[in-house]
Amino acid sequence: MPIKLTVKQVKLWVFHGGDRKGLLADALEPLAAAGVHLQVVMAYRFPTELDRAAIEVFPIDGPTAEAEARRIGFVVSDTPCLLVEGDDRRGLAARLARAISDAKVSMAFMMAQVVGKKFSAAIGFASDEDAATATKAIGAVARAKE
Repeated sequence: MPIKLTVKQVKLWVFHGGDRKGLLADALEPLAAAGVHLQVVMAYRFPTELDRAAIEVFPIDGPTAEAEARRIGFVVSDTPCLLVEGDDRRGLAARLARAISDAKVSMAFMMAQVVGKKFSAAIGFASDEDAATATKAIGAVARAKE
């Protein structure tokens, strides 16, 4: 049975700064106050530079949200990103990773989770071409019989 998956290219917004207590809250609170409803939040410290951190979010839509994001210090990421959503299946992340690898594409990152029975992943790539190739590979996984 095919897997119901949607794949869309999204624009992550990224903030790079010095790591400190409260950085994430200080970045997210003004967005929330501006009415931004985020679907993706990734925050991390750089493993080799413990004093540096990054926050990546999606979506930032509309002039008010964009102005507030820029005021805080967010910029549009230059890393092409796919948002994959749909019904979860056992081993789905592994199947997606294998399909993308078999398509000769390297991922910059993959953040995936399951909530209830729904799967969601943000997957980053080095180029728009890699993202397009990965989209086809993910589509093949969705169409494949289990």
